[in-house]
Amino acid sequence: MTLLRAWLAPGLLMAFAALAACSQSSHDAQVARGKYLVAIMGCSDCHTPGGLTPHPDMALYLAGSDADFIVPGLGAFTPSNLTSDKATGLGAWTHDQIVAALTTGKRPDGRVLSPAMPWIDFANLSKADADAIADYLQSLPPISRPDLARRRPARIRTSNASCAGPAAELSFSRRDGT
Repeated sequence: MTLLRAWLAPGLLMAFAALAACSQSSHDAQVARGKYLVAIMGCSDCHTPGGLTPHPDMALYLAGSDADFIVPGLGAFTPSNLTSDKATGLGAWTHDQIVAALTTGKRPDGRVLSPAMPWIDFANLSKADADAIADYLQSLPPISRPDLARRRPARIRTSNASCAGPAAELSFSRRDGT
């Protein structure tokens, strides 16, 4: 019996170690898939300062924009910090809350995301892809951005003359006026 235990214990340890390594490599693959999806979906275009310019600030990658998106009749919206910062980013959100925001447009507090956020398109993501994106966003190092305005949209006056149609309803402006 002692011989059996002496042989079985190392075997079980090796099996558990192999299982843990597979689990870690599976998670790493999921995070890598999320990183790829975030890149091809253009998340940094809106959620990184200067993302819509030739010189985005990659030191603040996905840490929120320096541009406001103006939606006539609704107001100005600042793309938020997607890093794991608990105070100014997604750090206090659960995995499922991130997936829900991506695919339903609803934040954990019940508010609906800005119309500039293409969650209606993201509603077509597979569960596996939405999970991979959430895993990747949760893996980002926290970047605190207390400078980002957390405001409700201010009403903007528009007239029919200033808006050529649905394609012209969304514009953006940088906070520095450029």
